[in-house]
Amino acid sequence: MEKIAFFFIDDVIWVFRDLARQRPASLFDTPFMSMLKENHDKYGLTVQLNIFYRTDFFYGDDEFTLAEMPDIYKSEFEANCDWLRLAFHAKQEFPDYPYVNATYNDVKNNYEAVVTEIKRFAGEGSIANILVPHWLPVSREGCRALYDCGVTITGCSYGETEEYTGDQSVLPYGHAQRLLNNRQPETKLFIRKTRDTRIKASICGQNHLSEEDYQSTVFKNTSVLDEATGLRYRCISGGPCLNLYADGKDVSTMLEKIIANGAEYIGCATHEQYFYPDYFAYQPNTAEKFEAMSKTLFEAGYRFVTADELK
Repeated sequence: MEKIAFFFIDDVIWVFRDLARQRPASLFDTPFMSMLKENHDKYGLTVQLNIFYRTDFFYGDDEFTLAEMPDIYKSEFEANCDWLRLAFHAKQEFPDYPYVNATYNDVKNNYEAVVTEIKRFAGEGSIANILVPHWLPVSREGCRALYDCGVTITGCSYGETEEYTGDQSVLPYGHAQRLLNNRQPETKLFIRKTRDTRIKASICGQNHLSEEDYQSTVFKNTSVLDEATGLRYRCISGGPCLNLYADGKDVSTMLEKIIANGAEYIGCATHEQYFYPDYFAYQPNTAEKFEAMSKTLFEAGYRFVTADELK
């Protein structure tokens, strides 16, 4: 049995802002991109960057959009698209759950805005058509829009759903308002199983599986077809989300437990902002955790793949 691994980074926008404003000689002369390439060169790491269209005013009014990203690195992106892929994530970081009750055109327009810019500055070969939507849930019409845009698989939430009683206290961060705003029939409440103990109850949309169906995709290279939209849903992660772990040793320990159980597929993730010193939750050992993940999986015989090989 071949063992494969997949790695993606969510919420990516700041590295493109740096490239656009600093104009280094090479794409890989920025610390963030250099870290990725070092792990690719040493351990065969492949990376999918899940991208916002613009920065969010939450961090200040110095807005940057992908339209400002120059195409001077296009040849480098194209030369490295065998291991470095780019994909749509959302228009911006906030609000949370941007697509849970979205219309078809909301999702289609946001998707096309991001992908049009990716094609311009990185080439069509850099685009990945497997998505991890921001906060995961997407409405039924939004899922249909993604399928019509050429997306084949998305990540999904899972678990038993519950009726929402109107008690806003069961959802953190004001998320009850996101559930209710333009609420669609498929939008529900479910109890979330996550390492992040701050969030226990969450919202789900169309791309939601029962626990039984979801578990059929965990640590396996397989997905579940949604006949209503044409999309397939699966566990794209299952392994560590690096920013939720204390250090490289903690990451390696978790991976070793998963490996010992015979996983044929392991997906890992993180979020871009934790790499940046001016982020309020900056994690200075981010590079250490990247290497721990890459090295542990490489030494255990896993081959890193791009989205092309996910089923």
